[in-house]
This record gives sequence, structure tokens and C-alpha cells, in this order.
Amino acid sequence: MTTATARKIAFPEYTTYDPEIPVWCITPKSGPTIHRFFDTSPVSRSGRYVGLTRFPYEDRLPTPGDKAEIVVVDLEQGTQEVVARTAGWDTQLGAHTQWGKDDTCLCYNEVDTQTWRPYGVVLNPFTGEKKVLEGGIYMVSPDGRFAANPCLLRTARTQAGYGVLAPDAAIPHNDGAPDDDGIWVTDLETGKADLRVSLRRIVEAVLTPEERAKRGFYGAHVKWSLDGERLMLVLRGISSDPDAKERMSKNVVTLKADGTDIHVAIPSSEWRKGGHHPNWCPDSEYVMMNLNCHGAGAGLRFVKARYDGTDYGPMTDAVPGSGHPALHPNGRHIVTDAYPREPTAFGDGTTPIRFVDVKAGTARNIVRINANPPFQGPKNELRVDPHPAWDYAFERSVFNGYLDGARRVFLAELSGLV
Repeated sequence: MTTATARKIAFPEYTTYDPEIPVWCITPKSGPTIHRFFDTSPVSRSGRYVGLTRFPYEDRLPTPGDKAEIVVVDLEQGTQEVVARTAGWDTQLGAHTQWGKDDTCLCYNEVDTQTWRPYGVVLNPFTGEKKVLEGGIYMVSPDGRFAANPCLLRTARTQAGYGVLAPDAAIPHNDGAPDDDGIWVTDLETGKADLRVSLRRIVEAVLTPEERAKRGFYGAHVKWSLDGERLMLVLRGISSDPDAKERMSKNVVTLKADGTDIHVAIPSSEWRKGGHHPNWCPDSEYVMMNLNCHGAGAGLRFVKARYDGTDYGPMTDAVPGSGHPALHPNGRHIVTDAYPREPTAFGDGTTPIRFVDVKAGTARNIVRINANPPFQGPKNELRVDPHPAWDYAFERSVFNGYLDGARRVFLAELSGLV
């Protein structure tokens, strides 16, 4: 008997494929709904509420200006309430819906459809009171005080689905590494935002002239360390050289939250061997990701490196890497999923939620979920990635799936495993 029996979860249990742990579908009989990403808790700090984004439809690509819904799920009452509507969303991470300092601070993005300027909103879902921010929301700091973001428009230049929808003419192109683009940090209490560090400063600090030549640089994922002291940036460089061997360079960059002490943790020379999805380790000292660290044909491993790029190597060679890995603060257990194309998946459109013990060198498929929607988009923009994410207590995980004709959100109890 797990802790789950003592918690009131007023939603139907998910029992398909006989999961090893208690799992509930928390968006049954509703429209297409997702949680944000694998690095932030969609569950509020009290453990009672879940913040999500609901799409207007999922059988075609959305159009800029289309409104999605911000939904709050009450796990105890078994209810879903639409608390806001927004044009500031896209297909993979929704409106970046996540929680601030407490249950009265629900954060998400909006966009002015006249100017196509994105901005963040902090909403009290119980009173409807809103605070409009100068900056956007990509990831909220662990203490709920600040939000960091890359340019939420320009993200579409390197990968669709992760920023906010806008017409192509409204999305700037970067020539080299500009001074007016980079990492913004917004104070969620005052609403004030500043460009904490420009792409020019970052690129000049960590890349050689050869690595900078003939590339337009963009910020992609921005992530806070668990202690709030450092930031991670996925820095992408698109080559303007038609003969370039590497069309897009990808470096994992880290820096202090004040914009200083800039390092490359994972260089493009390693990433190009094959890999994806960097994340902070909970110790705030190391980063981790899936990488083909042993060369061609060896397959992915969970790899970590110190924030300055030192002490690089696999966390275990006994278990293949996959999906979107998130490490428990005990430093031992990873929750991740797998892309349907990866060898750790089942080959039929269903995918596992994996529970990995890096100390023991073992992996268990604790849940199996369908991740194969009928329409995935011309560039896979409408695929379903489970994105399993720990809650603030590191006892439960929330993930996406496709069930009964729609993308839905699930909550799993992991307290009996850690």
C-alpha cells in the first residue's frame, strides 16, 4: 500500500497495460490538454492543484491569434476550471502554464495580437486578479520569485512549438549574435524585466571565432538550477553556409543568475554525436542529458557534466538513455519517457514511463501510455511527448498521453519507489 491510498484523488484510475504504480487520468472527457515540460512541476506547491493548457483543437495546426484555455484541475474535488484564455501558446509546451510562489500565483503567457509582443501574466485563479508582466514566462525560479525566458518569438526559428504563435513576418531573424536578444529575467512581484545577458555576450565568452562564423544564434530552452543560483541555456546557431557540415550547432551554456560566469557545459562537438534534452541535476552543480557519449552505434546514455564542462561522463553504462530525463534529489532515481522511435519504446506508438536507478544500473517500465495522435503535423509539431515531471515534493509525476481520442494528462504516484 502506497501513500496514494491516503490521498484523495477524485479522478478515474488509469489501468491500461497494468501500470506498476497508481496512475490517474486527471483530464478525462475534456478537450486536448497538456502540461508544460519535464523540468517544472505542474502540481501546485500545496499538492492540490494542477495548471494546464487546453488546445482549441488538435486535428490541424493552430493559427496565430487562436485562443487556448488555461485550466486548473482540483485533484481533491475532481474538477477542472477554465481560469483564462490566451493567444500566447504553442503546440509543445502550451502557454508555459506553471506556478509561482504559491497556489494564488498561476503563471502563463499572453501575446498582443496587434503588435505580436509576448508577455507573461500572473493570475490568482481563485479571485481572477491578474498582474501583467514586462517579460515572458519560460521557466519560473524554484522559489517562485522570478521568471526567465529566451525570446518567445524567435524560438520558432530553430524549433516549432516551444514559444508563442505569431505570423512569420513578426518573428525576427538573428544575424550573428545580437545585443538585443538573450536571456530575460522578470521579477514576478514587481513585473519588471531586464535583459540579463545578451546572446552577443554569451557567444563571445564561450565560442571561438570559427564557431561563431556565418551563424545566426538563438536562445532555446532556459532553465533555473534548483537553488536558483544558475541558469542553463540551449544556444543554437544556424549556419548561413550552404556547405556547412553542421546545419545547426547546439551548446549547453550555464551562467550565474546575474549573467556572469558563463561556461559551456556540453559542447556542440559532443551533442552532434547524437543526443537531446539537457536538464539540471538537483544538486545545481551538474547538468545531465541523453548523449551518444561512446560514439556511433553505442546508443544513448544518461550523461552528466559539471556546469563548467568538467567531470563529463555517463551516469551509468548499464541503462540506455531516452526521452526527457529528470533526476530525483537523491541523485539516484531518474524518471523519463521515450520517443516512440527510440529502442526503449514498444514500436507501436506506445511508450514507457521509465524509472531508472543509476546506482543499481536498472530500469523499470512503470507505466505504458499511447503517444501516437492521428495528426502530428507536417513537422511533428503536434506530436505527444509525455514529458514526465516531478512535483515539488518529488513524490509524484505528471505526464501527457493520448487516450480516448484526445491528448490527456496523467498523475502517477511514485512515493513508494523513492
